[in-house]
Amino acid sequence: MMINTKAVVNVLGLLLIISGGMMLFGLPFSLYYDSPDIWPITAAASLTILVGIAGWWLTPDSDRTVIGKREGYLIVTLGWVTMSLCGALPFTFSGAIPSYTDAFFETMSGFTTTGASVLNDIESLPKGILFWRSMTHWIGGMGIIVLSLAILPILGVGGMQLFIAEVPGPTPDKIHPRVKETAKRLWVIYVLLTGAETMLLILGGMTLFDAINHSFATLATGGFSTKQVSVAYYTSPYIQYVIALFMYLAGVNFSLHYFVLKRRFDKVWHNEEFKFYTGVILGATVILTFGLTLRHNLHPEQAFRDSLFTVLSIITTTGFVTADYEIWAPPLTFIVFILMFIGGSAGSTGGGPKMVRILLIIKNSLIELKRLIHPRAVIPVRLDNRAVPPEIVFNILAFFALYMLIFILSSLVMTSMGLDFISAMSAVIATLGNIGPGLGSVGPVANYADIPPLGKWFLSFLMLLGRLELFTVLLLFTPAFWRK
Repeated sequence: MMINTKAVVNVLGLLLIISGGMMLFGLPFSLYYDSPDIWPITAAASLTILVGIAGWWLTPDSDRTVIGKREGYLIVTLGWVTMSLCGALPFTFSGAIPSYTDAFFETMSGFTTTGASVLNDIESLPKGILFWRSMTHWIGGMGIIVLSLAILPILGVGGMQLFIAEVPGPTPDKIHPRVKETAKRLWVIYVLLTGAETMLLILGGMTLFDAINHSFATLATGGFSTKQVSVAYYTSPYIQYVIALFMYLAGVNFSLHYFVLKRRFDKVWHNEEFKFYTGVILGATVILTFGLTLRHNLHPEQAFRDSLFTVLSIITTTGFVTADYEIWAPPLTFIVFILMFIGGSAGSTGGGPKMVRILLIIKNSLIELKRLIHPRAVIPVRLDNRAVPPEIVFNILAFFALYMLIFILSSLVMTSMGLDFISAMSAVIATLGNIGPGLGSVGPVANYADIPPLGKWFLSFLMLLGRLELFTVLLLFTPAFWRK
């Protein structure tokens, strides 16, 4: 069966119209702060909307109800690419980021909620541009495709294919039989949490502008801050604890938030991934707290706060920084590096391999040991007291093997571009895992400005690959995908 190209172009046009419209949301801040980015943002938004209208208008007879898996994968992948290509325009038109390569890198980092930046003087950027930068996080966090499902019912019955391709994790958790209703519920929760964090940050002394921007970055697990030194700018323990709390909530499967609102607490308490997620965070925090207290003579509360914030920032792939973990004792820094290979929960806005995959790999490995002793026994891998189908276990093992292979090969590529061993490896895992800061020349007090242009395009591809969980993107490079 031929790919429904017209439907793909039509939906991409609609996505660009939405994206262009959202660029205009920064204009009230431009007007209020009298910043010189009103016309650049307006021009970029207008051009993006016009391109979107052209794609939509040129395919009037497209049948959007016929969107199969192949069209879904194409729309999601090309949607991220086209939105990033157009989303970079406000940066270049305003002169905030003159290089289009750098602007594309920053935009892809925003939409994929990676938080890797090339900016060296963030505070000098016009307010409207800064707001658009944060807005890319917020759009990408829950997913532009899920947003479209919530507000564009014209996508029709093809919506499930888009939802499967977009929602992070091994299996998308439908909390309502209709995809559109699921998307609406997810977005309501997303908006409520964003509003709650914004109010709490304002109570802690942040300005409304900074509170909104940091809330966008937190709930999207993105990490773009309005300050060059990230959250370390705010020495208030209250602000750091508030952001830490919402990073934790953003890393939880959003269907669990829905169950909490419905007072179905048993769904949360009996969820093994949630318990594993919480346990890993607490365990890593305790180890780092003792290490910082004993090796660096920090006050216990400061050690606990720095440890908790760093663990949450890395595991949820948010990428905010309050402490330079590179100057910690090598064993502590190594623990932070290991955390980069885990990620948030499935169905959260976090990136990385995801907690449930790590949990099922551990469970499967332990069962394999039992099978060696009892080769005739049939011992299924179980999650939440239910047997996990073998095909899902095989998919997870294949994912992790592919993930590590891409990490190794990509690290080799980055070393060939002149990066040292540590910087190359951490740049790869920080972009592939959508984390942001890494180690070495891309560490928590540095950024990606000095990466060669070709390296920035390559890392941008890794961001996309990680955000869409490998298979969605890699399928497009297989001959079988394009066969009738």
